[in-house]
Amino acid sequence: MNESEKREEHQLSGDKRNKAVFIYDPRCTAYRFHDGHPFNQRRVTWSYQLLRQGNWLSDEEMVLPPSLDEHQLSLVHDAGYVEAIRSAQHDLINRRTYGFDEDTPCFEGMHEAARQICAGSVHAVDQVMLHDRRALHLAGGLHHAHAARASGFCIYNDAALAIAHARDVYGLRVLYIDTDVHHGDGVQWLFYSDPDVFTYSIHETGKFLFPGTGSVTERGVEQGFGTTLNVPIAPYTEDDSWLECFQETIEVAAAAFQPDLIISQHGCDAHAYDPLSHIYCSMRIYAEMPKIIRRLADRYCKGKWVALGGGGYDHHRVVPRAWGLLWLVMKQHPLADSLGHADRLPADWIEDMQQKTSLSIPTTWLDAKNAWAPMPRREIIVKENRAVKELARSYYSSFIQPS
Repeated sequence: MNESEKREEHQLSGDKRNKAVFIYDPRCTAYRFHDGHPFNQRRVTWSYQLLRQGNWLSDEEMVLPPSLDEHQLSLVHDAGYVEAIRSAQHDLINRRTYGFDEDTPCFEGMHEAARQICAGSVHAVDQVMLHDRRALHLAGGLHHAHAARASGFCIYNDAALAIAHARDVYGLRVLYIDTDVHHGDGVQWLFYSDPDVFTYSIHETGKFLFPGTGSVTERGVEQGFGTTLNVPIAPYTEDDSWLECFQETIEVAAAAFQPDLIISQHGCDAHAYDPLSHIYCSMRIYAEMPKIIRRLADRYCKGKWVALGGGGYDHHRVVPRAWGLLWLVMKQHPLADSLGHADRLPADWIEDMQQKTSLSIPTTWLDAKNAWAPMPRREIIVKENRAVKELARSYYSSFIQPS
């Protein structure tokens, strides 16, 4: 953080924007494909338990969302698709038509479980707009679902629904920031021609990772031309390069777009431990990246910020720490800004988690500096990422000028 950012942080401290709420609904754990599936909402439960056991989350900060009206799903999803999910009686051919496969299989009660996740993300927007406070909904962030097709473990697109709700009900210009290692394709395509929604995604290049999209040349169409920015980074990218690419591109995007609200998706699968990607970052990016978003929300949106969960498949060692840090940043807990390598996790939580896995549970918030060896191709990777970063910035500045 430079000196001007420190002054800005000091000026904003202590005001009403420090308030944050934690949207939590145990019913969302019913969003579960099968025992062996990598997507499991126990991640949300374990993150919640970490914060509660460390006394970082109080009863007063928790909010239970109401159920979602069925008609609200139509803001982003086709009626025939919603009916197919509700009934779940269609044959195998139709299941393929609607995107269900081995990766995203049907499961009992999927309509209600997915709808309740959407309810939490929509309610997060209402909390921000009606009560002037930040809101976190970790069960959300299902960014791959399309208007009439499930994809990438996602059935309904709660992130897109929250954006549409903010746009249609409150008349807001929304900046959507996606930091999941997989490109936020579902959200991008749903708003690809919308000039009032800017979709930003930093992710591992689609050359090597699902869903195969997210090129810097994808910039929007028609009235939305220029309101899309993708930063596809190389496999085995490490912390410094990831943070450089993120900060320099998201800051120019926010400055030019001038959003009224930020909705961010926080998949934490860019960590070196994650089994479904090839990015080699540590917990450091999950400590620093939310601070960048918080400063942007304070600078351009009067603090209005909704944060959602997303991917992350090292359930024991990575996700609870990353999402716990996100909450600490959102509520501006002093630990978030003073965090060091010696700051430990609650002993009871470590013991509980260790009983659930044969993996060695970290004892500190941040990873040890020597947790793994640096990449031998580091210089080449950094050079490749800088070229992509500059190309993304040049496309963006060519089509959207600061107001």
